[in-house]
Amino acid sequence: MKLIVATCQFPTDKDISRNLRHVLRQMKTAGARGADVAHFSETCLAGYAGSELKSFDGYDWDLLLESTRQIMDLAARLRLWVILGSNHRLTGRHKPHNSLYIINSRGRIVDRYDKCFCCGRRSGKTDDLKYYSPGDHFCVFTIKGVRCGALICHDLRYDELYRQYKKRGVRLMFHSYHMGHVTKAKIRRSKQMYESVVPGTMQAYAANNYVWISASNTSSRESPWPSFFVAPEGQIIGRLRNNVTGVLINTVDTARKFYDASAAWRDRCIRGVYHSGKVVSDKRSVDRTRL
Repeated sequence: MKLIVATCQFPTDKDISRNLRHVLRQMKTAGARGADVAHFSETCLAGYAGSELKSFDGYDWDLLLESTRQIMDLAARLRLWVILGSNHRLTGRHKPHNSLYIINSRGRIVDRYDKCFCCGRRSGKTDDLKYYSPGDHFCVFTIKGVRCGALICHDLRYDELYRQYKKRGVRLMFHSYHMGHVTKAKIRRSKQMYESVVPGTMQAYAANNYVWISASNTSSRESPWPSFFVAPEGQIIGRLRNNVTGVLINTVDTARKFYDASAAWRDRCIRGVYHSGKVVSDKRSVDRTRL
């Protein structure tokens, strides 16, 4: 099975109409380049609370709804799946979800992933948790026979999430980020974290779980690293440029074989058997305090 993925980035903003123009333009580019699915960054349409938005006071939810419908309509016309970062409004005084809408090629929302691990302290009054309600579910869907999953930004810090998706048979992960509006001075101070940790972690998850990963990021200056794509053996096989709007095209081919170091024993490890081969019964094995 083959699936052509467009990993998209643009400078996200609090201006929903501006973001919409970028999304529609990149959807058309993705469709023209033969993509089956266009993958966008975290809150790419709606703006990111705490960064681009100071609060949700006076937020134009009607405009967000209408803009989302325009994207759904274009998805149907292009016959294109869309993984769309947005804010999902809840009722009453509940904080919104930070979400990815899964829009199919008929222009319908078939599922929604809500960021499970919103960053912030246990008080719920800092960072993401100040503005967002966390989700509590996995999101698994199939595009052209390829089983897919979705995660958002800080979720990368919890390797259990990737393992759970692996257990659900996922072959391709869409991981959306919002790492932008960072000062050059801050990047210089934390160069290793910004330039190495996220791509390196994605490479490790791809290799450990034998999955493809599309990692989409905003290109808002400064974006410490650009959107990229990882193959199942852990190699980054495509990368956009920092701070530059672009669409990255890659093909997921599930018939293609990659090196998989843990193929023989991964399933057993997942079941809770933490060794390869056969354990021997030997008193010198049991006694761990003697030479």
